[in-house]
Amino acid sequence: MHPNALLEMSSELLREVLKLDAPADTVVSAFFRQHKGLGQRERHALAETTYAVLRRRPLWQHLAQSGRGPTERRLAILAWQGNDTFLRGALTPQEQEWLQQVQAIDQSSLPAKLQHNLPEWLAAPLLERLGEEQFWALANAMNEPAPLDLRVNTLKNKREEAQAVLAAANIQVEPTPFSPLGLRIPGKPALNKLELFTGGGVEVQDEGSQLLALMLDAKRSEMVVDFCAGAGGKTLALGDAMRNTGRLYAFDVSGHRLASLKPRLARSGLSNVYPTQIAHERDERIKRLAGKIDRVLVDAPCSGLGTLRRNPDLKWRQTPQAVAELQVKQAAILASAARLLQSGGRLVYATCSLLDAENEVIAQQFEAAHPQFTKLPAGEVLSKAHVNRADELVENGYLRLWPHRHQTDGFFAAVWQKN
Repeated sequence: MHPNALLEMSSELLREVLKLDAPADTVVSAFFRQHKGLGQRERHALAETTYAVLRRRPLWQHLAQSGRGPTERRLAILAWQGNDTFLRGALTPQEQEWLQQVQAIDQSSLPAKLQHNLPEWLAAPLLERLGEEQFWALANAMNEPAPLDLRVNTLKNKREEAQAVLAAANIQVEPTPFSPLGLRIPGKPALNKLELFTGGGVEVQDEGSQLLALMLDAKRSEMVVDFCAGAGGKTLALGDAMRNTGRLYAFDVSGHRLASLKPRLARSGLSNVYPTQIAHERDERIKRLAGKIDRVLVDAPCSGLGTLRRNPDLKWRQTPQAVAELQVKQAAILASAARLLQSGGRLVYATCSLLDAENEVIAQQFEAAHPQFTKLPAGEVLSKAHVNRADELVENGYLRLWPHRHQTDGFFAAVWQKN
């Protein structure tokens, strides 16, 4: 494709994504379905340029003001993630001169909001929570793309075996530092043609998400519930831990998300999983299981702000009002899920949020209202699950993962046992 044609296509994609009326990954996927003739390198340049704009949107919009031509074209030029020589072939002499002038600007001299690239309603509580040094470390980490983490399906192979298969395919890979089940790959290699992936030997899953499943410590022959299963990443990990025995209920209000679980379930080889669409947290199917379940994972609906490395559009699509509404939903779901447990059962509440409002606040409110549940120290739970360096992952007895400290998505988890 001619360089200018690809740059124009990048502008077209940005025009759609920056409407912010749908998740960016959904818009990008739909765009690629409409342009099936694009090669792998072209798709990579388009997608990564789009996400680069979203990560630093305030900065690029500020710098783009000095240029001429359509705004989206200027943004694509500034944030371009493809080949530099290819880009120069698309630019007019005036655009090349403008780009050189912009690149000569000392960005460290710009206002703070153009350096951290976070909305003020999010930056303020994080700065207060972390302090100046840690806040900037977090902001910088969230403006970088995340690596690709895989969870090894131990029903099919060991981590060392999976690592060897990937290395033989010339894919750079290393064990995750904390999860005993994880492998980490820099970049985004195509895995969908590898038999290791298509045969269910590995699943894409952030290391932090793997730790949540490990904290539930699901056992053989138990009755377990993944209360907000979504597309089922943690469901599959739980089924693996149960060694494909017992009964594992995957509840979710979205039939569309549960449908995404089916092909993954088929690859995994699991037969103990029961995907079930529910109307709400008080559904009759849940009431019938009250007091009968051994372990419940509540990966609650949340702002998703811990995943900004992967989903940078969320910081522009979320609002304080939406977070407040989510808090009400989180408390209600957690209370309903707790009723499922029998005496001695374990409950894990988790989010992929960075905000105390969705994490510690919800957990502490639950503890105050449910004295029949005893908080378990997260560090001890993680250590018993063979998690490495577990003490580095804990704050105030809860699991607390930060992108800049742990190179995972941002996660929180609290663990309780029913008396």
